[in-house]
Amino acid sequence: KFAMVAPDVQIEDGKGTILISSEEGETEANNHRKLSDFGIRNGTRLQADDFLQDYTLLINVLHSEDLEKDVEFEVVGDTPERIGPKASEPTSKNISNGSDDGAQPSTSTGNQQ
Repeated sequence: KFAMVAPDVQIEDGKGTILISSEEGETEANNHRKLSDFGIRNGTRLQADDFLQDYTLLINVLHSEDLEKDVEFEVVGDTPERIGPKASEPTSKNISNGSDDGAQPSTSTGNQQ
């Protein structure tokens, strides 16, 4: 859904729990586990990074009972017109003390339970 090439996904739990790694085989054991096995529930935040595309997402997990039949999840929020870095962006950036990706939390107003 997010057109990521080599994603790294971690839970924003202060522990750095990695769910998906772009390093081959590193998180293969997680493939058959449920999100609840990791303590992911309504309100959990995930951070997904794609280093190859210089692309970072903050994902807010929200439980809903209102999905259509056979729909397991829905992506809601502001989406860019084009995934990945903009062609007009310079290749080098001045970044100090962390990421400067401009990521903002979702502002969706859907039914949250």
